[in-house]
Amino acid sequence: MAVRKKNKKNNSKKNNRGTLSARQIRFNKLTVLFSILLVMLAALTIRLVKIVRDNGEEYQRIVLSNQRYDSVIIPFRRGDIVDSKGTILATSEKVYNLIVDASVMTTYDDDRYLEPTLTALGACFPQIDINELRTFVLNNQTSQYRILAKRLSYGEISEFLNMQANNTYIRGVTFEEEYKRVYPMGTLCSTILGYTTGNTNSGGMYGLEEYYEDVLTGTDGREYGYQNEDATLERTIKPAVDGYTIHTTIDATIQMIVENKLNEFNETYKNNYRPGNGAENLGCIIMNINTGEILAMADFPGYNPGDYMNTDPLIGCNLYEAVTNAGGYIEYRKSTEIITQEMLDEMTTDQINVNLYNLWKNQCISYTYEPGSTAKPFTVAAALDCGAITGDEVYTCNGALQVSNYFIKCHTYDSGGDGVVTVQDSIAWSCNVALMKIAQSLGTENMCKYQRVFNLGLKTNIDLAGEARTDTLVYTPQTMGAVDLATNSFGQNFNATMIQMICGYSSLINGGYYYEPHLVSKITDSTGAVIENIEPRILKQTVSESVSDRIRQYCRATVMEEGGSRRSGRNARPYGYAIGGKTGTAQTIPRETGQIVISFMGFAPADDPQIAIYVVIDRPNFAKQDNVKYACLLCRDILQEVLPYMGIYMTEPLTDEEIRYLEEKQLENTLRYTQGSDEETTDPGGQDPYEEIEMQEITDSTGETANVYPRWMSFPIDPATGYRVGPDGKYYDADTGELATVTQTILDDSIPVNESIESENNQQGN
Repeated sequence: MAVRKKNKKNNSKKNNRGTLSARQIRFNKLTVLFSILLVMLAALTIRLVKIVRDNGEEYQRIVLSNQRYDSVIIPFRRGDIVDSKGTILATSEKVYNLIVDASVMTTYDDDRYLEPTLTALGACFPQIDINELRTFVLNNQTSQYRILAKRLSYGEISEFLNMQANNTYIRGVTFEEEYKRVYPMGTLCSTILGYTTGNTNSGGMYGLEEYYEDVLTGTDGREYGYQNEDATLERTIKPAVDGYTIHTTIDATIQMIVENKLNEFNETYKNNYRPGNGAENLGCIIMNINTGEILAMADFPGYNPGDYMNTDPLIGCNLYEAVTNAGGYIEYRKSTEIITQEMLDEMTTDQINVNLYNLWKNQCISYTYEPGSTAKPFTVAAALDCGAITGDEVYTCNGALQVSNYFIKCHTYDSGGDGVVTVQDSIAWSCNVALMKIAQSLGTENMCKYQRVFNLGLKTNIDLAGEARTDTLVYTPQTMGAVDLATNSFGQNFNATMIQMICGYSSLINGGYYYEPHLVSKITDSTGAVIENIEPRILKQTVSESVSDRIRQYCRATVMEEGGSRRSGRNARPYGYAIGGKTGTAQTIPRETGQIVISFMGFAPADDPQIAIYVVIDRPNFAKQDNVKYACLLCRDILQEVLPYMGIYMTEPLTDEEIRYLEEKQLENTLRYTQGSDEETTDPGGQDPYEEIEMQEITDSTGETANVYPRWMSFPIDPATGYRVGPDGKYYDADTGELATVTQTILDDSIPVNESIESENNQQGN
């Protein structure tokens, strides 16, 4: 028994040794596996450390680029366009686009954001279809951007903003800023300004908006939002750079006077002899004769730049049609058919656009005309300047002149001609025969040479988009024959633009100096700092000063009494003023239609010219189109208001009839302020209208005492301040005449204007 127990014990020990060996093996395996994993982990760690060390920034950018971020454009503000006194002609107003984010509105399934937001939108924006919006949001829950309404003003969105600020459940609605181009003066200066495509911040079309596109346009900014490596939302802003403001030479008051007179002419004569407007086209330019600055430039019909697709101004105009010419090019041809509302209703979009294109053009620079007799001073000036005539010549007009195979008539043909005609009479009486004889002395070489000297056939390079090329519309010495020379002498058989004619004419009057015409005098940035001053530029001298003196004398005789009873421009004289000028009548092509362009080109005042004016009436709507009297009267009516506004006072006596006319029209009689009781004329600039404002008694031709007014009532009103501006530069109350202290901001310092002027005068010892 004892032996068996021992064996059993020994067997048990053997089994235990076997068991321990198996465990050890498993342990060893695990140890090896763990060691391998540990080594791999260490290797991976080392690799990661190396990656972070060598390429960490690159991988960080990759990770961040995959994170959600936003980017919002900050729109620039297009620069303003202002007149010479700061009146805003074009500006940009901030507006807002309403944006909805469906993903935010549907964040929760219980509609906690959706319904409050829809309710608020419906209450504030009745134009939005809330049911349609609800359907869109529920069907497009991942949508983050949809424009619901465009170009809302701040007043239109302010109520919703208040509701949103007071209700945290109104979510998913934002307002995107942009700018809308607006024209506060409506149709005023329309063809000078042009417009922007869609009335947006950029895309200037026609006029100043197009010519100065690069100046007016700024650069958009941008706001970026993103998460950094700490998952913190960061924002970076690159501010917008606003466009520059352009300061024009246009005086809005003078421009308004001109446009009103053109509109009055149209209202008077539309549908008068034939259906349609009072004339096919009307145009007027007023220019500073000594600087080339354009004070006013208007044509009829105009349009509203803020609503440039409106077709109402087309009614009464001649229909234009797009025609493919022999060269395969499309050109716009004017028909005799007059546009009616019924025609507009039937027109295609393309047909409407063809006619709008012609409406948007500035006819003062884009349309060409045969200038007619307004070219006669140019011919005489050229002949005097080159020595072809002395000015002492005398010609005989029998009503016509045979030139080659053509019998060319004078306007006095039916009455037997003008008879004996001096050089002055040739302009004052507008004698074609005398001009043709002067041109024969001048010759084709000199005629063509001086036409180029006067810039005919060449662009003036006025700072406006759309100036017409006329190089092919004038002759060269090789193409000009005897008949062409004859007809060119009195303004037929060649074409020019209005701007070409008034620039050349101004040089004939101002001493011979040809100024480059311009509409912008200064460019400033958004802070008011001056970027560029645009000074007057004399490009050349066209004629000598002595020749200019003669032409000024001849043109004065065309209007004033020294020209005799046959003077052609007598109806252009504004009452109380002495001016000079030249009338024009030109047949249009085809000649057999009998269609006429009438015009008057003048300067004022006659003895000290300050401005030039050019009025053109293209095919007026009355039976006798060649009656230039109507162009003269239009010029008179314009100057009758413009000259007093400019502080240019009457110097010529008034008849009883003229006084009654001024009173009936409520026009200013400045003669009362310039003539004293003992002296014919006194200078109001030498008097102090504030220190002692005297009432001046003036008697009319009947001996009765006329109405009396203080001198200050003659001072022009400054539209920018509402005050009258005296000859001394001081400001006066428009109603009481009391001296006013007007504050203007100059480089952030407020300086009382009158005080600053007073101190300057004291320093100068005045």
